[in-house]
Amino acid sequence: MAVPGADEIREAVAEAHRREWAFVLAATARVTRDLDAAEECVQDAYVAALDAWARQGVPRNPGAWLTTAARHRALDGLRRERTLRTKLPLLIVPGAEPGAAAGRDGDGAIPDDRLRLIFTCCHPALAVQAQVALTLRLVCGLSTAEIAEAFVVSEPTMAARVTRAKKKILAARIAYRVPGAAELPDRLDAVLTVVHLLYTTGHTDPRGADLIRPDLVERAIALARMVRSLMPDEPEATGLLALLLLTDARRAARTDGAGRLLLLEQQDRSLWDAAAIAEGCALVAEALRLGRPGRFAIQAAISAVHAEAPSYAATDWEQLLLLYDRLLRLWPSPVVALNRAVVTSMTRGPEAALDELAALECDGRLDGYRYLPATKADLLRRLGRHAEARQAYLAALELAENGAERAFLAGRAAEMAG
Repeated sequence: MAVPGADEIREAVAEAHRREWAFVLAATARVTRDLDAAEECVQDAYVAALDAWARQGVPRNPGAWLTTAARHRALDGLRRERTLRTKLPLLIVPGAEPGAAAGRDGDGAIPDDRLRLIFTCCHPALAVQAQVALTLRLVCGLSTAEIAEAFVVSEPTMAARVTRAKKKILAARIAYRVPGAAELPDRLDAVLTVVHLLYTTGHTDPRGADLIRPDLVERAIALARMVRSLMPDEPEATGLLALLLLTDARRAARTDGAGRLLLLEQQDRSLWDAAAIAEGCALVAEALRLGRPGRFAIQAAISAVHAEAPSYAATDWEQLLLLYDRLLRLWPSPVVALNRAVVTSMTRGPEAALDELAALECDGRLDGYRYLPATKADLLRRLGRHAEARQAYLAALELAENGAERAFLAGRAAEMAG
């Protein structure tokens, strides 16, 4: 067998990190019962893979290889700790043996290792944003920069937030313990937020050359299906799955054959996934029947209106405006307000929408968010104010790092200059 080159090995390890991190960490955490220790063992396993795979070739099942390597490191650590407990009994505070809790504390309530670990990390002792950020970092393998992008904050701010969460876990002696079935509802909102932000990161890769990261998209949809199966009577679990299916149904039409970004009004709707739309719309109806629809169910209803419209022009914009008003009451997010402004432009005209954007610019919470100047640019373009539109497109281009988005914004700026 030919020995693989260094570049091939690095790419194989990077691909295994993208696809297998959550599985490997979840399996290792079941041994260590300590997330920090599990993360360290998994990182060591990935480092070891660089050398071992260069000598032996990339294994047929990289995830299994990495899981075995990480678990061996975890077991070695547990053996060393047991030895210390045996040889230094007077220096160790008596307590449960490491790993002794494995297989208890609600493991049976959650059938999937990855989902079990997400519910475990979403501990109510932490602030919700800290729960979500830490889970995205540890369990989903997202970088600090990617998580910062999802939260619309700076990378240093997010790094500090993750560090504080880890310190609180240590200071408060929060043990790794899988929650029981009765504890799941209190953690559901944070878990759904994790899955939604994981999907969002895959839907538009913040820094990649391509628009979409299919691995993250597919992982998020699989997790959403598991959460709904686990908690079928929760309208938000049903709503999230509906939202992801309806959004992802447009995947094939979001770029052209050359990978160029196509806006919603430019997309060929015959390429939309009709089966996913049918399933998603049925789930929206079910979530609304269950009552108490929250932010995910309302967002899913918004996606259903878009999905069922025969064309962009024939979209029921008035209904969308009502839905966005309801969503803003439930979830007063500046990103929601920005999306509502786009709908305002279709019902009241671009000038009215620019007034809403001016308020968001003064608010400041979307500073550095590329879609704010991009939306402003499009409104100005529609009004024929091309010089101002060009400046706004260039401002959005400064903030964008995804290759497909940058090409689109640069093209629009060039059009406005012409």
